Amino acid sequence: MRVLIVEDEPYLAEAIRDGLRLEAIASDMVGDGDTALEYLAVNEYDAVILDRDIPGTHGDDVARWIITTGLPCRILMLTAADLLDEKIRGFEIGADDYVTKPFELRELVMRLRALGRRPAEGAPPVQEYAGLRLDTFRREVYRDGRYVALTRKQFAVLEVLLAARGGVISAETLLERAWDENADPFTNAVRITISSLRKRLGDPWLIHTVAGVGYRLDTAEAAAQEHL
Repeated sequence: MRVLIVEDEPYLAEAIRDGLRLEAIASDMVGDGDTALEYLAVNEYDAVILDRDIPGTHGDDVARWIITTGLPCRILMLTAADLLDEKIRGFEIGADDYVTKPFELRELVMRLRALGRRPAEGAPPVQEYAGLRLDTFRREVYRDGRYVALTRKQFAVLEVLLAARGGVISAETLLERAWDENADPFTNAVRITISSLRKRLGDPWLIHTVAGVGYRLDTAEAAAQEHL
């Protein structure tokens, strides 16, 4: 999951970013509506945590732009006013959920995860494929019933691969979806994380390298059939 945080209070924005990082959720952080639109135009996000009262383009107009452009990301609005009319206005614009300041970070994460359970494709909160079972809410992974302890980054990478259900994912896409904007595009982080993830999942390998293209998740038997 990759999230854009649009919040003009630096301490709050950093607290949200750090909290999401602990949940293996990559995030970018901006402090005004104009920059938010620039980020949304060039990056792909699963959700936007959007403060309504931000400098530049108003949060409501950012939400309208997301809706009219047809971006698939969910909108979780933040507001300092616990007024029903304010929430109704946000939902009418197209917000998927609402959180009133001050809020508990854990609640924000849970609401964000709930939004992630119902993207346009309708991916379930618990995904199963190639003998793997991944629970996004509990952040647990099992292989053939055996619990597999993963780091936050390993979990994030596996979540992207699992969602593709056997499709090939490029290293560039993994870097974009599981890391934030500060990731070095020339880094070996993806290769190193894939290597460590393979070891954690155990033999036979489930993550296969497609030369010159990227990586795919599938059973060893399925991968072998492709080379017959």
